[in-house]
Amino acid sequence: MSDISSPAAGGSDSHPVGKSLPGQASPGATAGTRGRTTIADSVVEKIAGMAVREVPGIHSLGSGVARTLGAVTDKVSGSPSVARGVKVEVGERQAAIDLDVVVEYGVSIVDLAADVRTSVITAVEGMTGLEVVEVNLAVDDVHLPDEEDTDEEGEGRVQ
Repeated sequence: MSDISSPAAGGSDSHPVGKSLPGQASPGATAGTRGRTTIADSVVEKIAGMAVREVPGIHSLGSGVARTLGAVTDKVSGSPSVARGVKVEVGERQAAIDLDVVVEYGVSIVDLAADVRTSVITAVEGMTGLEVVEVNLAVDDVHLPDEEDTDEEGEGRVQ
């Protein structure tokens, strides 16, 4: 048996048997090496947004203007934006995440930040395989117990 495929055997070029051709994986290659996976920024934003919301002590996400505009958008669309207050940079192997949060009054911000980082890193790395190199938190506000929520549905003053 020959190590070279011949034109008479149906091959048009001479290529050594057992070597990979550019753009082709060898038959024994794992599935992970047989193509390329790209993950959109919006996917990582949604994963991070869901992970942050699961942490006790987080009231909402987004800066003041983003929360106000988001509340209007949410009422029009009928569903809240999971990625509001989340910005990401996604590379081929790494991701960096910036979060704007509003915390509940009385919660230790230092402990909350550690919990948020753990939750976000675990969720993003587990679901995407990307290495999260940093999770930056900007605490934009503290929600006081007696403050009205403009983000939530409630009865208006007029009907």
